[in-house]
Amino acid sequence: MLHHLPTLLTTPPRRRHNHHALILNRDGALLAIGTTHQSGLVLPGGPAEANELPHHAARRHTDTQTGLVLPLRKILATDHTPTRLLPEALHLVHWGGRLSPAQESTVARHRPPATVTAVHWLHRTQLADTMHPDHHRRTTHALDALTRGTHLPLLLHGTPAE
Repeated sequence: MLHHLPTLLTTPPRRRHNHHALILNRDGALLAIGTTHQSGLVLPGGPAEANELPHHAARRHTDTQTGLVLPLRKILATDHTPTRLLPEALHLVHWGGRLSPAQESTVARHRPPATVTAVHWLHRTQLADTMHPDHHRRTTHALDALTRGTHLPLLLHGTPAE
């Protein structure tokens, strides 16, 4: 088994790691954004940079896109997408929590970058008609995990992330 290790170290597989945040308001609607590079609405988030911790990537994108700085220490869903036009990807949906009125007002006042074309609060019945299909599927699974009270802790070297 170890004889393959040098090959893996010199030619690691190309894979993107994308980190999204599932955020609810007081009414149970979830936060979704429109972007210039994707059709349909998506959860806030984006790709991790080299050596960036998963929850830091999700936090950075969420902050830039919505103005919210959230802990994002629990994972509600993971999704692998195979190579199509882009290299294969692993998507993690982090639990962003239910916002307070002050946090909701932060989103309303925030001026996102030009790559964010819209910010919407969606109820579950609206997801299929408004979200990008891949995002709709992973968001539905994340909402189901949230409803069941199941999640994965985000671990860093075996210890819960802070």
